[in-house]
Amino acid sequence: MSVNVEKRTDPPGESDYSTAAWELKEQIRSAEGVLRQRRGFFVDAYRRSTAHLLVENDRLVAFASVRRDGYILFLAVHPDHRGRGYAERLVADVAEDHRSVTCHARTTNRQALGFYEHLGFEVIRRIDDYYEDGGDAYYLKLGSESLRERLSGFVGR
Repeated sequence: MSVNVEKRTDPPGESDYSTAAWELKEQIRSAEGVLRQRRGFFVDAYRRSTAHLLVENDRLVAFASVRRDGYILFLAVHPDHRGRGYAERLVADVAEDHRSVTCHARTTNRQALGFYEHLGFEVIRRIDDYYEDGGDAYYLKLGSESLRERLSGFVGR
């Protein structure tokens, strides 16, 4: 069976994939206890951002919602599709469009922190009680040293 992964975009104001993105995020939240947001907050943030989407046979398998300043609001990859470089590809797309790429990650989310460190993100600061549930976060920024070359190497561009 041939797998067709297609890149699509929901620009600000459009939400063709917002329901699918919410459902993917909730599946991950339920299984892993991360990506906890209220639906209203998620939908509002999604609609105001640019969503970079990876769709496989018309099914959303990964997405990154990004503000116009390069801040990644949400980054999610379906558990069955991890290890294929989809998250790296999405971050590379964001880096191509923005001078600076930043995000927050829970201080307890070792998987996310390891991923971001692997890509060259650096911890800028720790923020106590950042999340609605009282969880702490790190504010991360992608280092600028040969950024495009590093990300291109990850995704084989």
